[in-house]
Amino acid sequence: MRDSQEADEADLTGAQHELVEEFAETYGLADHLDVFHRVAQLLQHIADNENPEPDLTAGEAQALGRETSHPWHQPRLLYFTILVCSLGAIEQGWAQTGINGANLFLGQALGIDSGSAHDSFILGLINCGIYLAQGLFGAWLAEPVNSRLGRRGAILLASSLALLGNIGSALSPSWQILLLCRLILGTGLGLNSSTVNVYAAESAPAYIRGGLGVSWQMFTAAGICLGFLANVALYSAPSDLIWRLQLAVPLAPLIPLLLLIYSCPESAAWFTKRSKYGLAFASLSRLRNTELQAACEVYSAYLSNRILNKELDTEQPSAFTALASLITVPRNRHALYASYTVMLSQQICGINIIAFYSSTIFSSSGFSTQAALWASVIFGLLNFLFAIPAIWLMDALGRRSIMLWTLPPMALTMFFASLSLSLPEGTARFVLLAGLVYLFCMLYSPGVGPVPCAYSAEVFPLSVRELGMSAAISTASLWATVLSLTFPALLEGLGEQGSFGLYAGLNVVAWLLCWMFVRETKGVSLDHGMDEVFLPDQTTYMRQQLAAFWQGRGRT
Repeated sequence: MRDSQEADEADLTGAQHELVEEFAETYGLADHLDVFHRVAQLLQHIADNENPEPDLTAGEAQALGRETSHPWHQPRLLYFTILVCSLGAIEQGWAQTGINGANLFLGQALGIDSGSAHDSFILGLINCGIYLAQGLFGAWLAEPVNSRLGRRGAILLASSLALLGNIGSALSPSWQILLLCRLILGTGLGLNSSTVNVYAAESAPAYIRGGLGVSWQMFTAAGICLGFLANVALYSAPSDLIWRLQLAVPLAPLIPLLLLIYSCPESAAWFTKRSKYGLAFASLSRLRNTELQAACEVYSAYLSNRILNKELDTEQPSAFTALASLITVPRNRHALYASYTVMLSQQICGINIIAFYSSTIFSSSGFSTQAALWASVIFGLLNFLFAIPAIWLMDALGRRSIMLWTLPPMALTMFFASLSLSLPEGTARFVLLAGLVYLFCMLYSPGVGPVPCAYSAEVFPLSVRELGMSAAISTASLWATVLSLTFPALLEGLGEQGSFGLYAGLNVVAWLLCWMFVRETKGVSLDHGMDEVFLPDQTTYMRQQLAAFWQGRGRT
């Protein structure tokens, strides 16, 4: 191989050479000029195979080859960063199941256990408080807070709010204070979920971004499982103390998150959006196997930003214009329909109702309180274990396909669970109901569970990706609020059997909506490829799907 910088430069045009020189000098990267020359060569060769191959070092060539042969061979710091981010997901799941167990005790402790419409509404509001705050405040804080504080600063602020919310909930002297603390907790969780998903995606290399993108849902499931275990572990605590402990212990993952987040590098993408390419290169070099791979991503972002700035005449669109473009631009609107559909489907399938109220449902179905808690532990464990296959299924089957394959059997399990509740109380009813709830969870965890966040993060163009993600999370949170708020009254009016039957029907509705609005994104590039997927108008797309169905090709 040639090892002289002059030989590398000879393969570049004069304009390309000058651009690389200008970039390196402007952003304090002159000491790495030789690396960026090789990057320019590499990008030129990728764009046109007739251009000469770049003259790479042996280590660089090996690292590029291993992107295909050993894609998961990455620096430890990358996985450490994903793991630290995942602590926020554990808190998200644990907060859900903390209230699940506390529901058995806090009503009586706070004087809202009469079963009246007022008390049922208050109990539902306390349960859905975290989702209400996520949808109205937390998710929408992501863009302004990230702009000012960066990804790590936003996660630090979000985790601090969540910590305050957990402590306040545990010490609440009344339901009014408890509700306020749940809203603070939800605000922190909403900001965390919006930021962590973006931070993890920006930290991961493109060729394993889908697999790493599953980490949020997978570790949320782990948090749900830990929450159920904590509920069982605290079962023997005094009745006037148990619910307070159940609301306090979800703060456990927040402590290491707060301590470790600044040991992770700041998002390189956050730096490049602010034209701080020197800092972006320093950050990304810690997360990639070679400086060449880091330089390639940074220089590609620089070239893309130059084109974008020219198109915008150096003026960035206002926040209102960007938000409005989600509706006014057809390509964005079609992505919004798809994103909203998968988020809505995740909520109306019934999973959060089980996460919130499984202990209550099992208890009212004849289980002892302790048996109900153990049944919920198994549910949480299955939710985590069956989320793991999604790391491979997301790219093997495709996002749309996995939704369409899992929703029908989920509807059937809900329907049969409804029928099982007509059986007399006893062992048979206990086993059948628990088995059907577990089967539902096993179908949900690798499909409807991980798809929505990963799908919503990829369907929007870069110019509105953060806003689109905030809108998607807000949608999911507000629907979770509605469902959680109405479920106590639903149980009162329809009973357990009618409630399960209703959610069986809602899974069918979710399947129809996914068939109509969700477009497949498996293997599609984030820029031009996604534009091609979402440019056709909705009527044209549905006609294509009907034509494929009648021709027996069933394009999913």
